[in-house]
Amino acid sequence: MKEKTYAAIDIGSNAVRLLIKREDPDTDRPELMLKKQLLLRVPLRLGFDVFSKGEISEKKAENLVRLMKAYKQLIKIYEVDRLRACATSAMRDATNGAEVLKKIKKESDIDVEIIAGDEEARIVYNNHLERGCFDSGAYLYVDVGGGSTELNLMDNGRLVASRSFNIGTVRILTGKVKQVEWDAMNDFLSALSNKYPEIVIIGSGGNINKLYKLAETKDERNESFPVAELSRLYHTLAPLSIEQRMDRYSMRKDRADVIIPAAEIFLNIASTVCATRIVVPTIGVADGIIDGLFLADRR
Repeated sequence: MKEKTYAAIDIGSNAVRLLIKREDPDTDRPELMLKKQLLLRVPLRLGFDVFSKGEISEKKAENLVRLMKAYKQLIKIYEVDRLRACATSAMRDATNGAEVLKKIKKESDIDVEIIAGDEEARIVYNNHLERGCFDSGAYLYVDVGGGSTELNLMDNGRLVASRSFNIGTVRILTGKVKQVEWDAMNDFLSALSNKYPEIVIIGSGGNINKLYKLAETKDERNESFPVAELSRLYHTLAPLSIEQRMDRYSMRKDRADVIIPAAEIFLNIASTVCATRIVVPTIGVADGIIDGLFLADRR
């Protein structure tokens, strides 16, 4: 029987990703049953338009359509059996989001779903829970994107709380995060901390992965590093210009600007729940989308 190939497209506020994975018949370990074939990331930065102007500009809409047409050709080349394409915070907020998605459908024949924050949280978390990851203790799954932050609290392998907040790196850079949103998130986190005193954070997203790679103090075996090391990195990077971060730490421009607000979000969360360690496995929205398709086929 031919191994199935799965693809996920994640249209985020900062970047648009295409991930393709194929079944691996030579393993029975759930976390290894899908082998990555391709991962592409194009920083279209839709959120900078949406959070400042309320809509996607004509130029960026055209570039998004071009990109989706290119992704469609790659999906054909890799003979993908199952595809799911999702758009998150920027597209949710864009007044012309539905219009842009209609054009994508017409030009590329790709159906894109605009998913709500709670659905985004479920995608990035639930499928990994079903694989038995982090099934002992209290873990707070934190996915920081350009437009929103998804929080999921799991206790002994059971999802007990899930929220999405309109706090993201691009929103912060464009000055569009309201204080009431910070207050709501901190109230949510404080309630969790009171009930679960020993929370470990699981971080997701390109920024926390880069910060983990830059960390001098880390546990590579357990893919984790101390919150104190994240704080040190933040205070090292924050005074630097974007160009200095790019030169000294081999960052792309679209990473060098958003990495500071990302660190601020993680540090705020860690402080509120009194976490001392952050686990950084390489999982995200696109991985969760593919896991969902794969697990649905196995049921």
